[in-house]
Amino acid sequence: MTAEEYKQQFSEEDAVGWLSIDATLDNVYGGIEPRHYGPLCGLHYVAGGTDPIDGASIYDSNKQEPHRHIISYGMSELYYNAEKAGGEFSKWGFELTFRLKPYAGDAGDPLWVVQMMNNLARYVYQSGKWFEENHFIPANGPIRLETETNITGIVFTLDPELGKIQTPHGEVSFLQMVGITSEEVERIKQNPTTIEVQQLIDELKRSNPLLITDLDRK
Repeated sequence: MTAEEYKQQFSEEDAVGWLSIDATLDNVYGGIEPRHYGPLCGLHYVAGGTDPIDGASIYDSNKQEPHRHIISYGMSELYYNAEKAGGEFSKWGFELTFRLKPYAGDAGDPLWVVQMMNNLARYVYQSGKWFEENHFIPANGPIRLETETNITGIVFTLDPELGKIQTPHGEVSFLQMVGITSEEVERIKQNPTTIEVQQLIDELKRSNPLLITDLDRK
C-alpha cells in the first residue's frame, strides 16, 4: 500500500493498526466483546504515560480448556500514520498474547499479566531490542509476583490461533508468552539456543496445543 492509497482509504481519526488487530480477533471470537483495559497508568504512552501498552483485551476462551486469552495493543503501529504505510513491519512487528488457566489467587481479571507485558514492552522501547519466536526470558522469580508457583520463565512462540497478519503498516506477529517451570528454565540455560526453545515448545504442545500457562504446573 502506498502513502497515497493509505490517505484515500483512511482518515486521521482512524486507528488503522488497532482496527487490524480487532478484525483478527473478530475472526477468532466471532464478534464476542472482550473486556478491554486502557493503559494501567491512566495515560497513553504518546501523551507521556509510563505504560507502552495502550490497551489490552481479555477474552474468555473455552477452547481446549477454559482460560483467559490476553492480547496487547501497543507494540505495533496502532494509529494513523501515512509515512508508515506499506512498511515491512508495523513498528516493532508484534503484539504480545498470553493464555492463562484461571488461578485461585486472581479475584478478577489477571491484570498482572498486562503489567508483565508492560515491563517487557518498556525493555523493548528503552533498549531497541525486540522479541521474536523462540526467544526466552528467565524471570528470576515467579512470573506472578508474591505467588507460590514454579513458573519462573517465559518463552515466546506464535499464538496458535492468531499467527501473523499483514496490516497497512506492515507485518504483525502475535507473540504468545508461555510460562515455563524452574526446571525448564535451567534446561534452556544449559543450552540457550532458539533450537532448544523450539524443542521445549514442541514438547509442551503435545499435551497443551494452545500453550495455556498453568501457574500450578510443577
